[in-house]
Amino acid sequence: MYQGAPVVLASQSPRRKQLLEQANIPFTIQVADTDESFPADMPIPDVPVYIARQKAVVIAALTSPEKIIIAADTVVVLDDTIIGKPRDREDAIRILTALSGREHRVITGVVIRNAAKEVAFSKETGVFFNPLTQEQIAYYVDTFKPYDKAGAYAIQEWIGAVAIDKIEGCFYNVMGLPVSRVVEELERF
Repeated sequence: MYQGAPVVLASQSPRRKQLLEQANIPFTIQVADTDESFPADMPIPDVPVYIARQKAVVIAALTSPEKIIIAADTVVVLDDTIIGKPRDREDAIRILTALSGREHRVITGVVIRNAAKEVAFSKETGVFFNPLTQEQIAYYVDTFKPYDKAGAYAIQEWIGAVAIDKIEGCFYNVMGLPVSRVVEELERF
């Protein structure tokens, strides 16, 4: 069990909160509005770390130097294109229709830092969706309203049980935090 310096989670994601709680890491939550844009020519695997770093830097400036900040950002990638959060119902349906019957990648970037040190990494997981009917997609969107989720879905919800054929890599990474790697890095921190 982690017994180091106080940890601050720089995220309002209920899934990241749940994962740190499952790992028995004591933490507080502190969030601030940050710019989630990135340079257009940035390689896709670098994008989530870049955005996570922006979050961590802002929160580090607002908290005491001994505290350890954990910030993360998750992107869904289909055909070398980042799929963001859906704008509305139609966009969510469009995104899930594109993912249906296909493989995509989920990349989570994590930055762990205090005033003296920073560790940054990303983790990638391959996700394979079964073909979905338009009725299944509409049901999921209307019932679960995945508007705050990259790729318009959450693996731990109904769609994960019904649509996902297999994953290659860390399940928790798809939820938004590769928690075993975070624990490993915290223990070394």
